[in-house]
Amino acid sequence: MSMQQLIVENTPFAHLLQASAEHHSHVCPRQVIGVRMGQYAGQLLGLQVPQAGKRLFTFIETDGCMLDGVVAGTGCTVGRRTMHIYDFGKMAASFVDRETEQAVRIAPNPQARESCPQYAPDAADHWHAYVYAYQVMPVDRLLVAQLIHLTVSMEAIISRKKARAVCDCCGEEIFNDREVVANGTVLCRACAGQAYYAARQTVAVDALPGLLCVEPR
Repeated sequence: MSMQQLIVENTPFAHLLQASAEHHSHVCPRQVIGVRMGQYAGQLLGLQVPQAGKRLFTFIETDGCMLDGVVAGTGCTVGRRTMHIYDFGKMAASFVDRETEQAVRIAPNPQARESCPQYAPDAADHWHAYVYAYQVMPVDRLLVAQLIHLTVSMEAIISRKKARAVCDCCGEEIFNDREVVANGTVLCRACAGQAYYAARQTVAVDALPGLLCVEPR
């Protein structure tokens, strides 16, 4: 079955799912959930989505297929700094109206998967049943929403325009107020001991073409 055949054409979000599928190279159940999460968030917060501006901000709790669906459904992206990933490995996302500070967290209804045969009785298998049923299932059967308040600072996450520093150790630029200041020394988080990587020994320039090796200052 082609990608186009998997998309239910008479839903109000079919074009968004199509956009997600084209970006993702296929359509899958998690993309459907992501698109519908984004659309539901707009409904609950009274915002038009996908947005053209930056009023809606999304905290998403996993990467992968669902994220692409949420991007299509909301217009929020990491690149536009309207999305932040907290990788809890969970199919959930929180949506914040930056003007009103109202926030809602949305996750799949735990019973949604079991309800799929009711909405896709002729599906060839479970996977196809999920893809179809998640598109036509009433939103209150598919998703669960709860009002929340944030325990993190939106101001700190978004930071200030043109916020820029230079690490006194490695000399690399640091944006968005992410530097650490220790005893008057400005450090990037890697040099401050928060690195997600460990530097290996210096490699000869001609050993790996295109590799630029920089020693800490």
